[in-house]
Amino acid sequence: MSSLSATSSNQIDNKEEPFMNNNQNILQKHAAFFDRNKDGVIYPWETFQGCRAIGLGLGVSTALAVFVNLALSGSTRPGKFPNLLFPIEVQNIVKSKHTSNTGVYDAEGNFDSAKFEEIFQKHSKANANALTADELSGMLKSNRVPKDYKGLVASWVEWKTFFSFCKDKNGLLQKETLRAFYAGDLFEQMEQERTRK
Repeated sequence: MSSLSATSSNQIDNKEEPFMNNNQNILQKHAAFFDRNKDGVIYPWETFQGCRAIGLGLGVSTALAVFVNLALSGSTRPGKFPNLLFPIEVQNIVKSKHTSNTGVYDAEGNFDSAKFEEIFQKHSKANANALTADELSGMLKSNRVPKDYKGLVASWVEWKTFFSFCKDKNGLLQKETLRAFYAGDLFEQMEQERTRK
């Protein structure tokens, strides 16, 4: 997996996405993978298609499409009337950040390298560049904010799903895999690999 460069962590140059510009933050890039038609809005069927594109099964893809869009739609559409199609607006994805998280995405949606390194400094004991399932559970517990049930559930679903599909053959979540996940590159790599197969 490729590591983040200083420029790619804050900006992207994507000429195929007219609604985006070079000031797109890394969290927007991460979310934009699921905007399958590149119109700046992610509908549940696009979340489903994105999940299938990276190799997730029908059941998991369906569950994530429902969970993700229900959880994020309202916060990314501030001041707008609720929409029963539960769209997510990519440009406002930073408004969907929840508590009980790692803080790797800062308040503006940029990649915080110090917070990323802190994950491994604090939690990886067996291997300096990877997390075991138990270490991941310890990280979730240490990030938990008291009485933050929504953030706790969101973090648990995100991390447990991610770990189950991205761990290596030894059951470890590698540091570079996680870096690519935060950078927004991992999903594209997984889709390309699946297409090649």
